Amino acid sequence: MTMFSISGPSARDWLHGHLTPIVLGAALTAGAVALVAYLLWPTWELEGSSMPGRLPVSVGGTLFNLPTPAIRMKIQRHTGAQERVDLSFTYPALEPPEPQPHVSSSETLEELTRTTDRIFLSIAAHNDSLAPDMRVRTIYPRYLEQAASSGPNGLTMRSFRDGTPYGGEDLFLANTPALTARCTRDAATPGMCLSERRIDGADLTFRFPKAWLSQWQEVANAMDRLTVQLRGAK
Repeated sequence: MTMFSISGPSARDWLHGHLTPIVLGAALTAGAVALVAYLLWPTWELEGSSMPGRLPVSVGGTLFNLPTPAIRMKIQRHTGAQERVDLSFTYPALEPPEPQPHVSSSETLEELTRTTDRIFLSIAAHNDSLAPDMRVRTIYPRYLEQAASSGPNGLTMRSFRDGTPYGGEDLFLANTPALTARCTRDAATPGMCLSERRIDGADLTFRFPKAWLSQWQEVANAMDRLTVQLRGAK
């Protein structure tokens, strides 16, 4: 009688072939969890770390020297080129705020309105978009009411028409010192203002409470000082 032998994978080979993908998948999952945990870990551990006090950062090809504690998102706390960096400073001291837990988004309305002693700053590459001063001269007039009125302490105020992209907002202007601020009106939450300027390849957007317009000269000077500090401090 002829005997036939059938060869096939052993149990060990079978287990090895099936367990390998499982082990690799578990390792990748653990790595992803570790990365997320690192990015979301509270940033108030910064003071005890070895991170430098200032970081050279290039935004839109423009070099800034940024105080590390003022950078609000941990993922942005590194040197080199970045598309955008978000910062906050106490006012009127213009110092980085006390360390706080990690922020998961660049700005939230709740955060902006509940902190009345902060000036927020976003630095972003403009990528050849329309410059802020050109927007004031060529875009905003299409949506403004014809009549101007007096704002706090000599400011000129123009209101945006309802039903336009800027409905519910007002534009405040001054020459000495120079200030252009677009502000939401007080409603369920206090009004907020934004003021923009372009520095080479980057646009700087400052945000502050509308109530500060009562001392707008000091606010305008503070934004000028911050711009100089972040460009020139070593």
